[in-house]
Amino acid sequence: MTTGHRVLVHVGTPKTGTSFVQDLLFQNRDSLARTGVLYPADRFDEHFLAALDLMDLEWGGLEAQAVGAWDRLAEKVRDWPGTVVVSHEILATASRQQVKRALDSFGNAEVHIVLSARDLVRQIPAEWQENIKHRRTIGYRSFLDKIADPRRRGRLASWFWGVQEVPDILDRWGATLPAEQVHLVTVPKPGAPRDLLWERFASVLGLDPTAYTADAFRANPSLGVPETAFVRRLNRQLNQGVLANHSYRELVRELLVHHTLSSRTGSPRLRLPDDVHAWAVRLSEEWVEELAKRGYDVVGTLEDLRPDTDASGVFADPDSPDPEQVSEVGVDAVVALLEEAARLREDRQRLVAERDALLGELDHTRGLVFRAKRRVVRAADDNRSVALALGGYRRLRGLISRSV
Repeated sequence: MTTGHRVLVHVGTPKTGTSFVQDLLFQNRDSLARTGVLYPADRFDEHFLAALDLMDLEWGGLEAQAVGAWDRLAEKVRDWPGTVVVSHEILATASRQQVKRALDSFGNAEVHIVLSARDLVRQIPAEWQENIKHRRTIGYRSFLDKIADPRRRGRLASWFWGVQEVPDILDRWGATLPAEQVHLVTVPKPGAPRDLLWERFASVLGLDPTAYTADAFRANPSLGVPETAFVRRLNRQLNQGVLANHSYRELVRELLVHHTLSSRTGSPRLRLPDDVHAWAVRLSEEWVEELAKRGYDVVGTLEDLRPDTDASGVFADPDSPDPEQVSEVGVDAVVALLEEAARLREDRQRLVAERDALLGELDHTRGLVFRAKRRVVRAADDNRSVALALGGYRRLRGLISRSV
């Protein structure tokens, strides 16, 4: 059981298990509330909408749903006497002014900042893939050149460093807080126990990691090189006004990417070319040295943020993928879409049949009612009592009709 009014604001970074943590908290929000921990969300994307509102971000039309969402969330935070958890990875890019507004909106609560982070060599390819999943078409080398440019010009580079530059994110969000209230959760190296990352999150939140499970969660899996190349080519066609954003999210991002193409684990994995790998390793070393000086609460170890310096292995260039591999991806994508089209067609046929059956029953019922009315009218011709009752019914119905 927690005590005191605390707010733990989990501000990112993307691709560090954030979707899993958010789904687990959302699905267990009732049991968490009974222990004094509030995850304030009536819908799974409530914190996302609040983040859009806080930072006044455009997001494929979803920003229209976000108006006022941050203030509503902050009110729930202020009203709860115990611990509150707020979590969304795009909060990482908030400006200092937006951070101040967020922290001020929590009233007199003791605020803790939580940032989950993974080594840069794994994060850079993941961020390019996220761009492709959001229907962008930029090539891999162009993406790498833009983020490696020290001038960091343009929206793409600004966004990347806004959500991935760990020392800067912690400085913006934690500048006014004691170092012990800034928690850096590191993503374990590949091969670590599966539950280790959740155990680290749970320790910060003051939860028993074994007490909470998720029946299902929104996966945000990685794709191989040919899969990513295929989606990028698909985007070029779909961005010509072919598919609205809400349909793209449902059919491409969810059906194709998350539920179909991500299962193709035998494809070459996306990695960094040697020159970018060496640069990312050097930058990561600088980050680790800087973070070690700040005295933050590190949950895990800063060694997790040191990338593997071995860049050996074959680099599969997603800008020039194997044509045969991309064709195989395309076949799998067509099969998945045909299966979905068949399912929707069968659902439509079933619903049409159910509608026709209901209309038939309604027609039958109307016929029975009409025949019953006709018998009453005929009886009124021969029976004064029935005639009086029928006249009273008609007058009453007329009064009701005029009063409505």
